[in-house]
Amino acid sequence: MKLVKFSVLLGLVAILSACSPEVGSDKWCANIKATATGDRTLEEVKDYSKHCLFK
Repeated sequence: MKLVKFSVLLGLVAILSACSPEVGSDKWCANIKATATGDRTLEEVKDYSKHCLFK
């Protein structure tokens, strides 16, 4: 039973992570802009600057 629950949870995580927008897309830029500044990772800040601010 635990294996079934784990498999379902793992499947949901895989599905949800596959739905994130591509870095640099308009949707991704809007999502990052809506994210609080303190919650952004260094990589997100670099990508946001490169793809959204300095197009």
